Amino acid sequence: MKLFPCSAAKSTPPDSQNSVEDEIELATVRHRPEALELLEAQSKFTKKELQILYRGFKNECPSGIVNEETFKEIYSQFFPQGDSTTYAHFLFNAFDTDHNGCVSFEDFVMGLSILLRGTVQEKLNWAFNLYDINKDGYITKEEMLDIMKAIYDMMGKCTYPVLKEDAPRQHVETFFQKMDKNKDGVVTMDEFIESCQKDENIMQSMQLFENVI
Repeated sequence: MKLFPCSAAKSTPPDSQNSVEDEIELATVRHRPEALELLEAQSKFTKKELQILYRGFKNECPSGIVNEETFKEIYSQFFPQGDSTTYAHFLFNAFDTDHNGCVSFEDFVMGLSILLRGTVQEKLNWAFNLYDINKDGYITKEEMLDIMKAIYDMMGKCTYPVLKEDAPRQHVETFFQKMDKNKDGVVTMDEFIESCQKDENIMQSMQLFENVI
């Protein structure tokens, strides 16, 4: 929800006139989203929630799509104390499921649906896809380190207590040792999910990931 500030629910529910206007605008924007009914069936949002989300999305992205540079600009507003550029790049790729270089309203809704209302399994699948940078079905130590460094860069130097320079690498070493069950140098989705579900410390550490979405 932090990605698009206008996406937050408003205190007054949309009235029938706004609903009609939304339906008209849904049909006239340059990139026309799928019918609300279809998105309602595919996501875990109600039609009213989708209308509110769309109103916020179109305020930030009138064309109906957002490219990576715009995505980075929006995301950076929420982490002024650090550099969110690299993490926003990885996050953009996770939302851009068809890898066409832009995030549509449909992409945004489906990703948000998983992150906010998905099952533990669905959220972990999404997280695995984020860490699997080259999308080959495995997470290497280097990929995990790239993500972790990006998170630490984004959080900035103002954290308390002050983090040591090698903190990302130490974090990854701990993660990877627990996850790479067969010690083959890569983490599969099954290993990732099993480790996260069974290890309370890893689940608590995953909150760092959740807090920066």
